[in-house]
Amino acid sequence: MLKTSILSTLFIFTLLMQGCSKDSKTETTQTQTTKTETTKQVESSAPVVVEKAKRKISANEYILSDLNSTQHIVTKTSDGFTLKGAEGKVIIFDIYATWCPPCKAAASHLSSIQENYKDSVVVIGITIEDDVSNEKLQEFREAYTANYMLVNSKENRRLVDAIATHLKVGDRFPIPLMALYKDGVLINHYVGAIQEEFIESDIKRALGK
Repeated sequence: MLKTSILSTLFIFTLLMQGCSKDSKTETTQTQTTKTETTKQVESSAPVVVEKAKRKISANEYILSDLNSTQHIVTKTSDGFTLKGAEGKVIIFDIYATWCPPCKAAASHLSSIQENYKDSVVVIGITIEDDVSNEKLQEFREAYTANYMLVNSKENRRLVDAIATHLKVGDRFPIPLMALYKDGVLINHYVGAIQEEFIESDIKRALGK
């Protein structure tokens, strides 16, 4: 009788131990499952990065698009403006309008300078006209031999204002307005029509020729 009682007690104790062990394992599994689900929820709520974040454009940078839709970055420095990729070159900003007679006359002179100094000068034509089409600018190029970079973007007006402010010419300046910079330093600027020889003289001086 005592032996039977002892065996019964051991059997019940074994069942209880297995039950606790099973419940403990189930609880652990449920806890792990809950943690996994929580992690998935957090990951799914976070933004998915599919590519490297685009570089932020600072207030001193201007993204310009030419007629081939190629983008160019102009940066304002403490002493002037630079063009990315044109280090050591003279940058000529020509602020103009397609309807302006002196601007039309200046185009061929700027083309000549661009051709003669193709390795050391970059001419950038920045129209002051809002919502002008690339077709209109292309017509201007063909009609007046404007064979240099013409840019047409939303940044045109902002860059024009920045250049005018730097040159201290006021808000209502005559056009064409030309400004020459080298490595972010102002060389000279001209308001209104200017002879090609004067521009070339300043270029040579800046290049040490």
